[in-house]
Amino acid sequence: MKFIKISLASILASTALFAGTYNVDKSHSSVEFKVKHMMVSNVKGTFDDFKGSFEYDEKTNTLKSLNGLVQVASVNTANEKRDKHLRESDFFAAEQYPNIIFDLDEVKDDKAYGKLTMRGVTKDVVLDIDTAGQTIKDPWGNTRTGFTLEGKINRFDYGIKYNSLLEAGGVAVGDMVKLTVEIQGILKKN
Repeated sequence: MKFIKISLASILASTALFAGTYNVDKSHSSVEFKVKHMMVSNVKGTFDDFKGSFEYDEKTNTLKSLNGLVQVASVNTANEKRDKHLRESDFFAAEQYPNIIFDLDEVKDDKAYGKLTMRGVTKDVVLDIDTAGQTIKDPWGNTRTGFTLEGKINRFDYGIKYNSLLEAGGVAVGDMVKLTVEIQGILKKN
């Protein structure tokens, strides 16, 4: 029994040697969304201010943890009037709820399971994940890796219920919001 405990401890320790903690490189990452507008096209936007860190196990090509924080006031749809409205209580209520937070619970197959908190509401979400499957050394000696998260959320689940009816029928803003998060991280140096 003692041998089994020692062997298990050795396996766990060797697995940990391949896992590293990475800081999100904001200049090579993005947090994007799109939502149906007037039932005919999509409006796209980004959040320009965000940060996060994640743990990636190079040996198993597995994302082990991820914590991300987005500053709501940084919403950017390339239309200042619309962005101002999005920051107000009809949508994100940025003054009252300044952050959107994502915490990863686990990755299984090509799915990332986690908790998304927005406007004070936390919901379980499932996102598709596509990992780079490798780490690389950049020209400055940093170790980098990356991944993409994609999925949909219903904005009504987070209390974002603003809408207006169109004369021809339908609504101005769709319920479902598509998310795309492109992350590149730099391994923290000890």
